Amino acid sequence: MTLAATELSNSRLSERALDRRDVRTLALAALGGALEFYDFVVFVFFTIPLGHLFFPKDTPTWLGQLQLYGIFAAGYLARPLGGVVMAHYGDTLGRKKMFTLSVFLMALPTLGIGLLPVYAQIGMLAPLLLLLLRIVQGIAVGGEVPGAWVFVAEHVPPQRIGFACASLTSGLTVGILIGSLVAAAINRGLAPAEVLAWGWRLPFLVGGVFGFFAVWLRRWLSETPVFEAMHARRELVSGLPLKQVLQRHLPSVLLSMSVTWMLTAAIVVIILLTPSRVQLDFHIEPTRAFLGNSVASFALGLGCLFYGWLADRLGYARTLLLGAIGLLLGSYALYLDLQAGAAHFVALYALAGFSVGVVGVVPALMVVAFPPAVRFSGLSFSYNIAYALFGGLTPPLIGLLVQRFGVLAPAHYVAMTALIGIGAAIWSMRRSRQ
Repeated sequence: MTLAATELSNSRLSERALDRRDVRTLALAALGGALEFYDFVVFVFFTIPLGHLFFPKDTPTWLGQLQLYGIFAAGYLARPLGGVVMAHYGDTLGRKKMFTLSVFLMALPTLGIGLLPVYAQIGMLAPLLLLLLRIVQGIAVGGEVPGAWVFVAEHVPPQRIGFACASLTSGLTVGILIGSLVAAAINRGLAPAEVLAWGWRLPFLVGGVFGFFAVWLRRWLSETPVFEAMHARRELVSGLPLKQVLQRHLPSVLLSMSVTWMLTAAIVVIILLTPSRVQLDFHIEPTRAFLGNSVASFALGLGCLFYGWLADRLGYARTLLLGAIGLLLGSYALYLDLQAGAAHFVALYALAGFSVGVVGVVPALMVVAFPPAVRFSGLSFSYNIAYALFGGLTPPLIGLLVQRFGVLAPAHYVAMTALIGIGAAIWSMRRSRQ
């Protein structure tokens, strides 16, 4: 089914509002996703102390950061493995089972990172163990995020898919906000020496507890009506779902990978890396950096909801077009102000965060691009491969680009991917007219 056909079909269905059961499902899924995503992203907020602790003391700061960003990237590179395996069983055994397994697999390594000995205690074994745990985290989140989008999209009326996926994405961004607030509190409440001695462990230990709480939350969720209907009608895909995706839905795969590239740049560069970059490149104190990030993460959550609401009214492609233009402008506004002295840092970071909210429409566009029988596999493969390639390589790439092209390199990179998003939106609109 094409994107245009799906949207046309959805528009003809009754305009049923979200009922109490829908709202409960969205709330529980978003809260569980927030707790799991916190576990995955909190790593990046502590790259500076981790760089000091997990590598030799005489390692240059830029090299330590580059090595640690490599470990960070390993989590992204491991995502396709978890995504493909969990999506296969999600399309054949059920969405809910994989939705619960993924959060359990995230809680264990997060707790493990908080308990790891550092380089001064066990030498090179420390970064190797950190790398291993980060890979397990990547496997878990590779199944979590696509599975969550499919799960909520199949629980709500078709004409509410945009808002449903955006609300889940907004919930994931709350995980980023929690990580930013925790990092800000630790940096404000502890002296730098205390952070290096033991404070860095706190966010990972708390994250492990969060993860097991998320497992408990998902006991209250039910299987999606779409999957139950396919199971009752014996319409579940036979053989390998991914094989059918690659044979029959390659245009949808390419579209999904393109918009995922924009999503990764927006989230990784503007939200996750900027707090560290403003400290290293613009000499902004940590408390102000994380205050700005907290405001931006909150604005991102609101932006996701706005773009999801808009997508159900204007269509996914048109909303993506408008949002990608906003992302380009918001990124440059933030980094040009930083270059000029950061007089309006917090306000413009909030604006940039809201513009990143365009990522809220991306999952809805991908969900409707694949038919239900192979939806989990199609979305998961496209999203995770693209995120592994682009998201995983972005942190070390940004570090190298800053060294080569200067402090505006992050904004240039985000702008380039926004242009790709604009191209994908235009292509989708032309495809819908065929």
